[in-house]
Amino acid sequence: MDKLEFSFIIPVYNRPNEIEELLQSFLELDGNLDFEIVIIEDGSSQKSNEIVKQFQSRLNIAYYFKPNSGPGDSRNYGMKKAKGNYFIILDSDVLLPSHYLEEVKYSLKTAFFHCYGGPDAAHSSFNALQKAINFSMTSFLTTGGIRGGKKKVNSFQPRSFNMGLSKTAFEATGGFGDIHPGEDPDLSLRLHKMGFKTTLLSNAFVYHKRRITWSKFYQQVHKFGLVRPILNSWHPKSKSLVFWFPTIFVFGLIIAVLLYAVEFPYLLYLYLGYLSLGLVWASIESRSIIVGVQAVIAILIQFFGYGYGFLKSTIAISFMKREPKAIFPHLFFK
Repeated sequence: MDKLEFSFIIPVYNRPNEIEELLQSFLELDGNLDFEIVIIEDGSSQKSNEIVKQFQSRLNIAYYFKPNSGPGDSRNYGMKKAKGNYFIILDSDVLLPSHYLEEVKYSLKTAFFHCYGGPDAAHSSFNALQKAINFSMTSFLTTGGIRGGKKKVNSFQPRSFNMGLSKTAFEATGGFGDIHPGEDPDLSLRLHKMGFKTTLLSNAFVYHKRRITWSKFYQQVHKFGLVRPILNSWHPKSKSLVFWFPTIFVFGLIIAVLLYAVEFPYLLYLYLGYLSLGLVWASIESRSIIVGVQAVIAILIQFFGYGYGFLKSTIAISFMKREPKAIFPHLFFK
């Protein structure tokens, strides 16, 4: 690999305040490393150009405005415009810890990979809802144990809120597809088929702010559930029984409630024990009982949203043999 030249690729849609916070975190990065920031305004009505101007004297920023075509296509657009040979893809709602780029550079120099992913974490400044949702999305107790897998080499599926991709791998694959969400595991699986190895850089985490409400969180995880059977149909080797876990959890909870009504409470006790563990774990981790209580709500929403979406999509695609773009057009950008 030639000398690493980093270009950060950041699509944004109607989030100027997020861009301001993210750019501020760039100013606080450790070391004196050269990098480029490519911001792609994806047809926003609330543009970030004035915010970007405030940082252009202190950061190397390229700013592009284009018609709305979704985050995947916007990332591809940015990578085509970028000057670097290694792209670091971020969502606009993340913040970088000060060690981030030094960690990435050290890791890739030690053992080069054409693609990496990093974890997300909750910053101490985040509110209780953000911390609760972060716990639900990342904890081993939930589907956080599913997201991307935990093996470090060649089975990890990076997520585009914190993902690195070499120019070589981008050009070979053509980048992201038109599905959303799900464009990132789709790209990871195509990389694997082409012989590119992926890895998890555990210490290259970002703070993922997730400006979200309960209803938006449900919509998000529901879409995740809808997308997985589509990915399984495109990449049959990626199928796993573990993806059924949220659906099984929901059906089990319904059965537990029905059994409780006929004076057989023991299955419901198991569920209450599991949720109590989540409450205690989240409370200790965040040092807040409020976060713990909201984490229980987040876990239930995550399982119900994902589980229902997964079941509905599986029936439509695997049993009714429906075409994904025909049955779920809202998951695809034209």
